Amino acid sequence: MAQVVEFKLPDLGEGLTEAEIVRWLVAVGDVVAIDQPVVEVETAKAMVEVPCPYGGVVTARYGEEGTELPVGAPLITVAVGSPDADAVGPAGEPAAEAEGSGNVLVGYGTQAPARRRRRVRAQLTVANGTAPAAPAPAPTPA
Repeated sequence: MAQVVEFKLPDLGEGLTEAEIVRWLVAVGDVVAIDQPVVEVETAKAMVEVPCPYGGVVTARYGEEGTELPVGAPLITVAVGSPDADAVGPAGEPAAEAEGSGNVLVGYGTQAPARRRRRVRAQLTVANGTAPAAPAPAPTPA
Protein backbone atom coordinates (compact mmCIF):
# COMPACT_ATOMS: atom_id res chain seq x y z
CA MET A 1 0.00 0.00 0.00
CA ALA A 2 1.31 3.42 -0.92
CA GLN A 3 1.95 6.07 1.69
CA VAL A 4 1.32 9.64 0.54
CA VAL A 5 3.88 12.15 1.78
CA GLU A 6 3.70 15.90 1.40
CA PHE A 7 6.80 17.80 0.32
CA LYS A 8 6.78 21.43 1.42
CA LEU A 9 8.75 24.39 0.09
CA PRO A 10 11.96 24.25 2.13
CA ASP A 11 13.76 27.19 3.69
CA LEU A 12 16.12 28.23 0.91
CA GLY A 13 18.33 30.22 3.28
CA GLU A 14 19.37 33.86 3.47
CA GLY A 15 16.27 34.66 5.57
CA LEU A 16 13.97 34.30 2.56
CA THR A 17 10.33 33.68 3.40
CA GLU A 18 8.80 33.01 -0.05
CA ALA A 19 9.55 31.90 -3.58
CA GLU A 20 7.79 32.13 -6.95
CA ILE A 21 7.15 29.00 -9.00
CA VAL A 22 8.94 29.56 -12.31
CA ARG A 23 8.55 26.14 -13.93
CA TRP A 24 7.30 22.72 -12.92
CA LEU A 25 9.68 19.91 -13.84
CA VAL A 26 7.15 17.12 -13.09
CA ALA A 27 3.44 16.53 -13.70
CA VAL A 28 0.82 14.64 -11.70
CA GLY A 29 1.30 10.94 -12.42
CA ASP A 30 5.05 11.22 -13.09
CA VAL A 31 7.42 8.89 -11.27
CA VAL A 32 10.13 10.81 -9.41
CA ALA A 33 13.41 9.54 -8.00
CA ILE A 34 14.81 10.57 -4.65
CA ASP A 35 16.56 13.96 -4.97
CA GLN A 36 15.17 14.59 -8.46
CA PRO A 37 14.42 18.31 -9.05
CA VAL A 38 10.65 18.79 -9.21
CA VAL A 39 10.21 22.56 -9.49
CA GLU A 40 12.24 25.64 -10.37
CA VAL A 41 11.61 28.59 -8.06
CA GLU A 42 12.88 32.13 -7.93
CA THR A 43 13.58 33.97 -4.72
CA ALA A 44 14.67 37.56 -4.22
CA LYS A 45 18.26 36.29 -4.47
CA ALA A 46 18.42 33.34 -6.89
CA MET A 47 16.75 30.85 -9.21
CA VAL A 48 16.82 27.36 -7.67
CA GLU A 49 15.78 23.85 -8.72
CA VAL A 50 14.22 22.20 -5.67
CA PRO A 51 14.88 18.44 -5.30
CA CYS A 52 12.27 16.18 -3.73
CA PRO A 53 13.59 14.02 -0.88
CA TYR A 54 11.09 11.24 -1.69
CA GLY A 55 10.75 8.80 -4.56
CA GLY A 56 7.40 7.66 -5.90
CA VAL A 57 4.47 8.86 -7.99
CA VAL A 58 3.43 12.53 -7.95
CA THR A 59 -0.21 12.65 -6.83
CA ALA A 60 -0.69 16.44 -6.60
CA ARG A 61 1.05 19.73 -7.38
CA TYR A 62 0.26 22.93 -5.48
CA GLY A 63 0.46 26.28 -7.21
CA GLU A 64 0.70 27.27 -10.84
CA GLU A 65 3.70 28.85 -12.55
CA GLY A 66 3.92 32.47 -11.45
CA THR A 67 2.44 31.76 -8.01
CA GLU A 68 4.28 32.96 -4.89
CA LEU A 69 4.42 30.42 -2.07
CA PRO A 70 5.60 30.96 1.51
CA VAL A 71 8.28 28.70 2.98
CA GLY A 72 6.54 25.65 4.43
CA ALA A 73 3.66 25.65 1.91
CA PRO A 74 3.02 22.30 0.21
CA LEU A 75 4.67 21.87 -3.21
CA ILE A 76 3.74 18.30 -4.15
CA THR A 77 2.47 15.07 -2.68
CA VAL A 78 4.17 11.79 -3.56
CA ALA A 79 2.80 8.26 -3.22
CA VAL A 80 5.78 6.37 -1.80
CA GLY A 81 5.81 2.60 -2.22
CA SER A 82 3.05 2.47 -4.84
CA PRO A 83 3.12 -0.19 -7.58
CA ASP A 84 3.98 2.44 -10.22
CA ALA A 85 6.87 3.59 -8.08
CA ASP A 86 8.83 0.44 -8.93
CA ALA A 87 9.73 2.04 -12.23
CA VAL A 88 13.28 3.02 -13.03
CA GLY A 89 14.43 6.60 -12.48
CA PRO A 90 16.27 8.83 -14.99
CA ALA A 91 19.73 7.50 -14.13
CA GLY A 92 18.65 3.85 -14.18
CA GLU A 93 18.30 3.52 -10.41
CA PRO A 94 15.01 2.46 -8.77
CA ALA A 95 12.75 5.48 -8.68
CA ALA A 96 11.15 4.96 -5.29
CA GLU A 97 12.26 4.09 -1.80
CA ALA A 98 10.27 4.28 1.39
CA GLU A 99 12.83 6.46 3.16
CA GLY A 100 13.92 10.00 2.43
CA SER A 101 17.30 10.84 1.01
CA GLY A 102 18.73 12.36 4.16
CA ASN A 103 19.92 15.35 2.16
CA VAL A 104 19.16 18.65 3.76
CA LEU A 105 18.44 22.10 2.40
CA VAL A 106 18.51 24.84 4.99
CA GLY A 107 15.74 24.28 7.50
CA TYR A 108 14.41 20.88 6.43
CA GLY A 109 15.38 17.28 6.46
CA THR A 110 13.91 13.96 5.48
CA GLN A 111 13.92 12.38 8.91
CA ALA A 112 16.85 10.12 8.00
CA PRO A 113 19.03 9.69 11.06
CA ALA A 114 22.34 11.46 10.96
CA ARG A 115 25.29 9.17 10.62
CA ARG A 116 28.29 9.62 12.88
CA ARG A 117 31.71 9.46 11.39
CA ARG A 118 34.83 8.43 13.24
CA ARG A 119 38.31 9.58 12.45
CA VAL A 120 40.90 6.88 12.21
CA ARG A 121 44.25 7.78 13.72
CA ALA A 122 47.29 6.69 11.80
CA GLN A 123 49.43 4.25 13.74
CA LEU A 124 53.19 4.73 13.30
CA THR A 125 55.27 1.60 13.50
CA VAL A 126 58.88 0.72 12.82
CA ALA A 127 59.81 -2.28 10.65
CA ASN A 128 60.54 -4.45 13.72
CA GLY A 129 57.02 -3.83 15.09
CA THR A 130 57.91 -1.42 17.90
CA ALA A 131 56.73 2.13 18.18
CA PRO A 132 59.28 4.81 17.38
CA ALA A 133 61.00 6.55 20.29
CA ALA A 134 60.00 10.07 21.13
CA PRO A 135 62.25 12.67 19.54
CA ALA A 136 65.02 14.10 21.75
CA PRO A 137 64.37 17.62 23.01
CA ALA A 138 66.10 20.36 21.05
CA PRO A 139 69.21 21.77 22.73
CA THR A 140 68.76 25.17 24.29
CA PRO A 141 71.20 27.93 23.30
CA ALA A 142 73.67 28.94 26.03
